[in-house]
Amino acid sequence: MRRILAKDETGQMLLMTGLILMFALLTMSLNTVRTASLGEPYDAQEDAVLDTSAETLAAWQPLMENRSAVLFASGNNETESAQAAADSIADDLMRHGEARGVEIILSDISVTGDGSTRVVTASAGIADSHARLQVTLEATIDFP
Repeated sequence: MRRILAKDETGQMLLMTGLILMFALLTMSLNTVRTASLGEPYDAQEDAVLDTSAETLAAWQPLMENRSAVLFASGNNETESAQAAADSIADDLMRHGEARGVEIILSDISVTGDGSTRVVTASAGIADSHARLQVTLEATIDFP
């Protein structure tokens, strides 16, 4: 009976040694993968933030004019039309950015002006995993 226990203990020790070696190899491979990805340089070809900011700057004025005109024609006053247009554009840009892997957040939206002219300004934060850019958007809307 004593001899059977001794063989079982030897087998358990061998099994434990194998498990320790497997865990050691797994730990070394995980550390190697982490270390290899630390030195990854910025890829200059990935200029999604710059492209998105240029597209946002180009689209801001026409979008504001068109949406404000539609809202004004539906019965809103000038300030309400401009504010609602800016809010809807902010929501659309956020969804558009998510689809492209770029985050676009419009903040500090303000509508100023009197008479039939309104100036809408907003701060746009555009970011991805590599870069972040802050730009100021401004649109002047002339209502009929």
